[in-house]
Amino acid sequence: MRLRSKVDLQAVADAAQVHRSTASRALNPATRHLVGAAAILRVQEAAHVLGYRRDALAASLRTGRSMLVGVMVPDIVNPVFAPILQGIETALARCGYSALVANAGNDAQRQRVVAGQLIGHRVDGLILATAAEEDSTVSLALEVPIPIVLVNRAERICRVPSVVSDDGAGMRLAVEHLVAEGHRRIGHLAGPAHLSTGAQRLAGFCAAMREAGLDGCAVVQAQAYRRSAGSLATVELLRKFDVTAIVAANDMLALGAYRAIAALGLRCPDDLSVVGHNDMPLVDQVAPPLTTVRIDPLGLGGRAAGLMVAWLEDGSAPPAMLHVTTPSLVVRGSTRRIG
Repeated sequence: MRLRSKVDLQAVADAAQVHRSTASRALNPATRHLVGAAAILRVQEAAHVLGYRRDALAASLRTGRSMLVGVMVPDIVNPVFAPILQGIETALARCGYSALVANAGNDAQRQRVVAGQLIGHRVDGLILATAAEEDSTVSLALEVPIPIVLVNRAERICRVPSVVSDDGAGMRLAVEHLVAEGHRRIGHLAGPAHLSTGAQRLAGFCAAMREAGLDGCAVVQAQAYRRSAGSLATVELLRKFDVTAIVAANDMLALGAYRAIAALGLRCPDDLSVVGHNDMPLVDQVAPPLTTVRIDPLGLGGRAAGLMVAWLEDGSAPPAMLHVTTPSLVVRGSTRRIG
């Protein structure tokens, strides 16, 4: 079979009756806005008919840009990261960038290796959903240097832009809801302490309990944000403390609490009310549907990508600060009034 010879950009420009530079801009999402709509249509049609494919590698060599942003997540199986990734990819695509997604796990050494591999693939920047409170991957990126933005999690000392939900406010919403439902003995399944979500949500829980005039000592820390860890922590919590309600640091821990409650012959919410955090996809489909704190992961991802694009386009780093979004409470069937 005879292979069709490679079609170059000049052939597309000739077919569309435009200058080569116009054809180049029309085929590049980042510069398409500089070309009239009619010319864009002619160029795209010509490229389709001729079978032209833009050579991204050649373009990156010319411009010094790959138009790729590396995105690291700690657990791609965790449903909360899907809408974060969707928000990132949608915002990047609007500006002509694509995401190169890596499932980096929770081990700091592994995360540094993955970050190094992404940098080796010439990504223009990194968006991390993996950050610990003292993160060695952030240190690596600052040494390179390469633009870096954190999403969903942040460092204790803010060295780069970070987009997070207001964890303290979220826990206050959860505790206030349970108090309004008559609960006074409320426990907390805390997340890993080395992650900002674990530390900040624990601090938020304790502060909310104090504000309500309640004892916030019923706390057990889960070793990971997994259902199995949530189950183990729930068993320990119920063994140590007499509680009528549980506030979990995330939805995976809350689902683990469901499993432990059932295994102990108890029922949710009849015997124990449960509140999660994140409002990850499908928690409205479990039995009972989970009451949880909604953090808007789609918006978090979009805002993080927006900061990254602004950094890449402006050529100067934005302020190293927290960009905090406001959570809301979604009340479903896992909580009930008592007393």
